[in-house]
Amino acid sequence: MFRLALRASTSLRQATVQGIRQSLPGVTAVRHSHGKVETEDEFDTRYENYFNRPDIDAWQLRKAMNDITGEDLVPEPRIIIAALKACRRLNDYGLAVRYLESVQWKCGSSKKKIWPWVHQEIKPTLEELGILTPEEMGYEKPELALKSVFDM
Repeated sequence: MFRLALRASTSLRQATVQGIRQSLPGVTAVRHSHGKVETEDEFDTRYENYFNRPDIDAWQLRKAMNDITGEDLVPEPRIIIAALKACRRLNDYGLAVRYLESVQWKCGSSKKKIWPWVHQEIKPTLEELGILTPEEMGYEKPELALKSVFDM
């Protein structure tokens, strides 16, 4: 008798699970276009205008810099210049240097090709604002860097 009750409950359970599976439609991901695609020039102009806002505060500046760093690109020199001028307006020298570091990091494996051009383009602004690059301050390597044991 116990076997009969067990068999009945098992078949009831299977029927229930099967019914639930049939009643729930499969979930599918659908990607739709959300608005018009922004051109590179429109993207650059949007961020340049954002950084040139006279009422930008420190949080908004950091947020925009973080958003650009999250993109798959190296920002154009005109965006970098606008960001550095915003740092100067907010009197945040440390953020300006950190942003230069993040731009260098974004150059990736092509740093030796891209960074010299970017640096050449932003050099007049750096001199105007009195901002030194990390290399000029000696920050391209750790302060207490030890010689590698493999180089001894």
